[in-house]
Order: sequence, then structure tokens, then C-alpha cells
Amino acid sequence: MSAEAKPAPDAAHDPYAAFRAPNYRWYAVGNLVSSFGRQVLGMAIGYEIYQRTHSATALGLVGLMGALPIVLLSIPAGLAVDRWNRKTIIILTQLVTMLASVGFTVLAIEHLAVPETPLLAWAVRGLYRQAAWWGEGSWVSFDPAVPLMYALLLVNGVTRAFGWAARGALFPNLVPRAALSNAVMWNASNFELTCIVGPALGGFLIATFGLPLAYGIDAACAFACLAFVLPIHAPQEIAKAHAHPLQDLFSGLHFVRQSKVILATITLDLFAVLLGGAVALLPLFADEILHVGAVGLGWLKAAPSIGAVLMALALAHFPPMRQAGKALLYAVVGFGLATIVFGFSQNFLLSFAALFFTGAFDNVSVVVRHTLVQVLTPDAMRGRVSAVNNIFIGTSNELGALESGLTAALFGPVISVVGGGIGTILVVLATAWKWPEIRRIGRLQPVESVGERETTD
Repeated sequence: MSAEAKPAPDAAHDPYAAFRAPNYRWYAVGNLVSSFGRQVLGMAIGYEIYQRTHSATALGLVGLMGALPIVLLSIPAGLAVDRWNRKTIIILTQLVTMLASVGFTVLAIEHLAVPETPLLAWAVRGLYRQAAWWGEGSWVSFDPAVPLMYALLLVNGVTRAFGWAARGALFPNLVPRAALSNAVMWNASNFELTCIVGPALGGFLIATFGLPLAYGIDAACAFACLAFVLPIHAPQEIAKAHAHPLQDLFSGLHFVRQSKVILATITLDLFAVLLGGAVALLPLFADEILHVGAVGLGWLKAAPSIGAVLMALALAHFPPMRQAGKALLYAVVGFGLATIVFGFSQNFLLSFAALFFTGAFDNVSVVVRHTLVQVLTPDAMRGRVSAVNNIFIGTSNELGALESGLTAALFGPVISVVGGGIGTILVVLATAWKWPEIRRIGRLQPVESVGERETTD
């Protein structure tokens, strides 16, 4: 970083800078409520589908149903949020999310009463063929309600494609530019806090009251989020239309391809999560390896988020990282090592600790990547670039779930998880070699010189 662009002294660091902005406070609370409901929903879906099917392939398909709409719709969604009002898009996606969760609630109550129509019977036969293809035999079971659950997951995927693009483009305009990195840290912290409380409470609710209440909570949270989004007033630069529609549609991809730092950090995160995604197999590990039931599963799902929250709090209260690029690479290596430990573990406490560290290390990647993407992207393009980011990062969790489920069906869960951890470490080495610029990223200080040079120091 040049001498003229040196950041303020560490003594002036304000760990709560983002919350000084009223719009961000409304956004943060609404996002917290919505995310809490999503975590309870995710816990309930994974648990219900595995308990009803006993199929690792079925768990993998949960990820696929969430990823397909993001892959297919994120690019047009990004263009939409640069052309239309981002707040309105968030409100509409929350309403559709609420209706989908009402559908999950009804299915949980009437699951065995769903009639086997010709279409559902065809879908069930397809699920049996997929399970057999991946080596699963007579122990798996699919009923007509399962395809309907996948259909609702597709609906949720559509809302995520548009909702994520709108949120990613909106929130940088809620805080002063100097507080952007702090806002990213608190966003990560708030999200991970819901990942602690949501799965743990979800496991308790499922064990005590059953699945319908868990789905109903998500519907209520989606509706409550609207009350916190409505008061937000944020400026938005509307993108100008080009003569050729495709020039607008793929401009986000072109921007990311030209920005080596953004491309490198997104690629690193994509493959790390894709290969190291053990979370999708937690219902299987909890049931067949650790033998801890629904409550234990809830705590295992919460473990990465406990680590992430503590890391986020540390990042928020301590001065900015002086060498963010190197910290990012070391953190992803740590994520891979912790994933390997979890794969080999047959002890609940050791598994919990390994998952704890995956969350702590992953949070460093989240903060570095999100801050760079927001700082280096013009406001009129944030929707399209956010959409590209969603394709890479949003689908990595779902496709990672698919990869984990299918490799677990073929080779067993231990080989699936351990192999993924090893692959994550290899990705770090390849990324550092392909894009040496990432090693030169210094402080994540949002000043104009960062946007001009893409790296600091």
C-alpha cells in the first residue's frame, strides 16, 4: 500500500463501526431472524430425509436441488437486482420462502398420507434407480412425499438465487465505506450465531415436539424478517442498459475474470467447500458412527458455527489483518486438516472439536473474500458480481453436499470426508501457484488505492 493510503492507527479501530448506521442495524436484525429460521429448516430437512430414506444419495440430492436454481438463475438474478429495487426483491423472496416452509410443515404432518400419483410414482422409481446406481441396496426407502420435498427445495433455491444477489448488492450501501470490512465481519458473526442456535434448537424441537414445529418456525422467521427490512432506506445506482442484452447479462462474469484477486479468492473458496464439505454427511455420522441421535446431530451442526463466531468476534475486536492473503491461505489449509481429523474420528468430542476448527478457519476466508468483492466492485455492478459470487460460493455448499453424498455411497463416509480434506489442501497449493497476487494482499482497508491496484503492500 502506498504511503498516502496508509490506514488509520490501530488505536482508532472501532469494533462496532457498522452498527453506528441505523440502516445496517435494521438489516442485521432482519438477516439474523431470517438466517435463524433457515438453519432450523436445514437441520429438519437433513434429519427427516435421512430418517425416512436411510440413503446417503438422498442427502446428496438435497444439495443438488438447492444448487440447480442458483447455477441456472444467478446471472439473470444479478442483472435484475442491478435494474430493479433491491429491497423489493428481498421482500418478495422472503414471502415465497415463507410459503415454501408452510409446504414443508404440511408434508411433515401428512407425510405418509400423500397419494402416489403417476408423476410421484415415476419420481420415486427414479430415486430408487439413482440410489442403486451409487451402490445402495434394499435398505433405502422412498415414499411419494420425498419428491415433493425436493420440489420445495427447488423453490427455495430460486428464492436464494434472487435473495442472495439482492442482499449482497444492498448491504454495502448501508454503512460508510470505511466500515465495510467491519460490516462483513459482523454479518459473518451474526450468520454463524444462528448456525449455533438454529441446529441445536432444531434438534431439541424435533426430538421433543416433532418436525412440523421446526418447519413452522422457519415460516414465522421469514415473515418476521419483513418487519425489519421495510424501514431500510438505502441509495442504489441503477445500471444503464446496453444495446445488446447479453453484454449486460454476462458483464459480471467478465468483471470477475478480469479481477485476478476476486477470481483467486472465489476459486479457492469454491473448491475448498466443494471438496471439504463434511456437513452434508453429519446425519449419517451422527447415526451410524458417533451414535448420538438428533440432539447430538444438532450440536455437531452447531460446532463449525461456534468456531466461526469466536473467530468473527476476534477479527472484529482486533486490528485489521496485516497480511490478509497469507492468512487466507493458511486458514484454508487449517480447514482441510480439521476436515481430515473429523473424517477419522469416532469420538463425539473430537469430532465436535474438529468441526469447531473448520468453522473458525472458514470464517477468515469469508471475511477476506466478501470484503474484497464489495470494495473492488462498483455499486451499479454489485448485483451481477454478487450473482457470480453466489454461483461459485452458494452452489459450492450444495454441490459439496452432492459430492459428499455420492462419494460416501460409493466409498463410505470416512474416505469421502478424508479425501475431501486432502483435496482442499492441494487446492490451496494450486491457487497460491496460479495466482501469486493472493499472497500479496495486505490489510483489508477500503481505500481507493485498493480498488485501483487490487492488492495492498
